[in-house]
Amino acid sequence: MFYLDNPQIDQIIKLALSEDIGMGDITTLSTIPSEKTADGKFIAKEDMVICGIDLADYIFKKFDASVVFTPNFKDGDAVKKGEVIATVSGNARTLLVCERTVLNFMQHLTGIASKTAQAVKSVEGTKAKIADTRKTVPGLRVLEKYAILAGGGTNHRFNLASGILIKDNHIAVSGGIKNAIENARNAAPQTLKIEVEVENIEQLKEALEAKADIIMLDNMSNEMMAECVKIIDGRAIVEASGNMGEKDLTQVAKTGVDIISIGALTHSVKAADISLKFKIS
Repeated sequence: MFYLDNPQIDQIIKLALSEDIGMGDITTLSTIPSEKTADGKFIAKEDMVICGIDLADYIFKKFDASVVFTPNFKDGDAVKKGEVIATVSGNARTLLVCERTVLNFMQHLTGIASKTAQAVKSVEGTKAKIADTRKTVPGLRVLEKYAILAGGGTNHRFNLASGILIKDNHIAVSGGIKNAIENARNAAPQTLKIEVEVENIEQLKEALEAKADIIMLDNMSNEMMAECVKIIDGRAIVEASGNMGEKDLTQVAKTGVDIISIGALTHSVKAADISLKFKIS
């Protein structure tokens, strides 16, 4: 899987295992003989869009290459309650030591993918795309943005270096939208699009005059967004933002916006309910 090639993944896994294992899994070491083997099943406790299949396999293999992980689904697949997501077999101590770390990642990423899939479904039949934000758990962005893709969403900029997004504080310090956009255009590479956040019609017109490539409509009503889309009239890509996780996304999409960015897909998503049941052999 492409995201596993990111060097951050090994750092994330190493930290996660280290904080959970500490000086050693005392319970497992004191109750399970070293030669014991076990078989386990990952079971969906609710309907979900699964994510973290390849990561789970990767974590087990990083700890013990002899572990056999057999998935019944791939990332992005819909899984029904009660279905077996995957099976795993190997040294019992290894499986028990890695159990919580694997589940933590899989449940968290599946929660994001499932929520994203719901949002994507709600805008079907419109041109609107569902996108994430940078409101991610510190250190987990590469994984969380992958989960957005697994759920059928799209990624907004990955970090501060991957796009120009002029927000309210940039505007305030720069002395206005026109100044901010002109400064950005003079300093940034031509390959980078310039996006600016606007809160009202007056700012929108200023952004259009300065030829912003993308205009973010921040915390506007559906009626105002629809009016802004008409004013923009195809001269810029239009993004809706601001507490979108609390809104009727179908109605937001019907305003004609191109992108709906939702911070709640990552910053406050509920983990999926997945269990791992072992049978000691």
